[in-house]
Amino acid sequence: MNFLAIDTSSVACSVALSLADEIAERHTELAREHTQLLVPMIEELLSEGDVSLSDLDAFVLGNGPGSFIGMRISASLVQGMAFGVSRPVVPVSSLLAVAEAAFADGDCDEVVVAQDAHMNEVYLGRFGRADSGEITALAPETLHSLSVIDGLGADGLGASARRLAAGAGWERYPALWTANADAFAELSSHKAPRARHLFPCAKTSFDAGLGIDPADIEPSYLRQKVATPTSGP
Repeated sequence: MNFLAIDTSSVACSVALSLADEIAERHTELAREHTQLLVPMIEELLSEGDVSLSDLDAFVLGNGPGSFIGMRISASLVQGMAFGVSRPVVPVSSLLAVAEAAFADGDCDEVVVAQDAHMNEVYLGRFGRADSGEITALAPETLHSLSVIDGLGADGLGASARRLAAGAGWERYPALWTANADAFAELSSHKAPRARHLFPCAKTSFDAGLGIDPADIEPSYLRQKVATPTSGP
């Protein structure tokens, strides 16, 4: 199976190409450069792999939550490419991609991902590993304030379990880490989603027939209000 994955939900502009399980990627972290970087990165990967868009089985979209503008950039591009070659799109949580990286990097039982949502809030996702090895969500992704996260007590995992914190939100808001640090074994080094970590979930979803028509793409904004209105007339 051949897949092209894109994630621009964060400061990272990340693209990966999977050809028969061989993965090549381009990943850089430069704020506000996504529109300039994304298409050349895709063209480089396709050229190096000697494939065209029509050789792909599906497009994988890092579907947020994250930057409103960043998600629109990747969603619009993926939608256009998928329409052009009549291929399905497989949306995957960008928070899950960070959790995939953290699970792959170390021995842990749960990963809690926090990404900056601005306005003193984070996008929060909790993930565990199923017996099959698949990374799954333990709770719906939410917007969360800089406070104690419910359900992170030691009783939930057991005394010998390891829970990691991942994502850029913990460093962006030290108060969130201070309020919850006792519930974690450590803070993971994985901050931004990499497109290559979208593939495990995407392949499972694709095999299950869960690819969608590109017209049905709905980025996971979580917050519909993206700015705080000023007072007065």
